[in-house]
Amino acid sequence: MNDRVSTLELFFDLVFVFTITQLTTSLVEGMNAAGLLRVLLMLAVIWWMYAGYAWVTNTVVIDNTLRRFMLIIGMSGFLLIGLAIPKAFGDAGVAFGVGYLVVNLVHTFLLAKGQGPRLKQVMLRLAPLNLASALLVLAGGLLPAEPWRYVLWLAAVVLQMSTPYLHRVEQGFAIRSEHFVERHGLVVIIALGESVIAIGVGAAGLPINVPLVAAAVLGLTLAYHLWWAYFGGDDTAAEHAMEHLTNPATRARAALNGFGYAHLPMLLGIVCMSAGVKKAIGHPTDHAYLSGALALAGGVALFLLGEVWFRRVLRIGTLRWRVLGAVAALCTVPVGLTVSALAQLALLPVVMAVMFTLEYGRIPRLSGPDPH
Repeated sequence: MNDRVSTLELFFDLVFVFTITQLTTSLVEGMNAAGLLRVLLMLAVIWWMYAGYAWVTNTVVIDNTLRRFMLIIGMSGFLLIGLAIPKAFGDAGVAFGVGYLVVNLVHTFLLAKGQGPRLKQVMLRLAPLNLASALLVLAGGLLPAEPWRYVLWLAAVVLQMSTPYLHRVEQGFAIRSEHFVERHGLVVIIALGESVIAIGVGAAGLPINVPLVAAAVLGLTLAYHLWWAYFGGDDTAAEHAMEHLTNPATRARAALNGFGYAHLPMLLGIVCMSAGVKKAIGHPTDHAYLSGALALAGGVALFLLGEVWFRRVLRIGTLRWRVLGAVAALCTVPVGLTVSALAQLALLPVVMAVMFTLEYGRIPRLSGPDPH
């Protein structure tokens, strides 16, 4: 079995770009506590099944017409979810639920094609729980948004997150480390691409002047620093750490905790940061609104705290500088409020660069810090 990510998987990942874009747009249009809760609920249920497909393609070779066809059906389900996101808490709740049910059923079908009696046993235990979570999402879409959609979708998230502890799923999986790490790294890259899209969308129709160009370049620089935080060594170190976990069950549990759970705050952080960048691009020299300043700084902080979780699970790096970096990022909020959004955008990459310098004891190379 080839340990590299296939082009079909990359094609599948394009749908994830769309869902991240839609979540960012939803947050921009409802940048308040309720809007953040809605985005968090949608991202959590989407990420759980998207990550589930990473486990599928890590375990099952998509090498025949039937499996490729089913993967396309799964992509169509994700596409329907993405289309429904802007009005998922309005009149598109049913569409969101139907798309999620399709994604869930295809996932179960494909994973059932995996080899090994233990995997079959795991799927017999997991399938009812996965179906129950999908039915909760669908029921939430059928019922009024307040309070039932919030309650039922939260219940679906809780069920999903607790499922691996209700049944020890790691006993049925033999994780291929290189493929698994690369697949999740590509997801992070795709999500970071949303911040670049946010720059273009935010700048649409605006005059190309010095403040706009400065804000766009700084937004790109900030996204680069998040890339640096993940791909400057953590991805390689994570692969080595996974390889050293020779017990299949231990490796699968580390994969679940380090990639399934810890990547969720990273992705939410990217969505929040992208929304903050989009807001800042529109009025770079004005005082930022509290929501925009919090989205910008909070997104960076969430990403770094997700990285702390990721590092802790896999024991691949120091934690304190990333925690301090998250705190320092939040301390930039007053700058946005009292000076300008542009000033906050300029300060955040400086915070990240100082964090890297303290962590590695020197100014890192442009290509990324040395993990050793």
